[in-house]
Amino acid sequence: MELPTDTLAAVYPSPLGEIILASSNGILRGLWFSDQKYACAGLTSYRSVPLSDEAFCDVSAWLDDYFEGSRIPPLFPFEPLGTAFQKRVWAELMSIPYGQTSSYGAIASTLGCKSARAVGSAIGKNPISVVIPCHRVVGSSGKLTGYAGGLGRKEKLLALEMAYISE
Repeated sequence: MELPTDTLAAVYPSPLGEIILASSNGILRGLWFSDQKYACAGLTSYRSVPLSDEAFCDVSAWLDDYFEGSRIPPLFPFEPLGTAFQKRVWAELMSIPYGQTSSYGAIASTLGCKSARAVGSAIGKNPISVVIPCHRVVGSSGKLTGYAGGLGRKEKLLALEMAYISE
């Protein structure tokens, strides 16, 4: 699925690497680590703007707060493009509390899906990483598995959240 032709893009310099942001009509459509699997999927036509552009002010402030671990930031408008099943999976990810985890199997069970692999595939194609917290999903044993942005980042994102909630 392609993003709208009026899409704007900017780069956010996170402590875990560059993040590419995509927005159209004031709605965040994409947030990818620049080197992650499926980075910029659907982003075929866009206009590059500075991070200070008003289209990215709320997202940039959210990311600043998130990476500083200073507070759990309020969300802003976002809408990922994907299939109906992917959207159901991504919506379920939003119910995983900050600093906690769930498993692929538990999410599949909640959704009435027989395949944890199908859930894993949908999670891997999450176009709004960090905000839609795919990093909070672990294997059934609790082991860190699969993250399009890399397991090292997944571990750091979870550690950042754990540090905040333990304060």
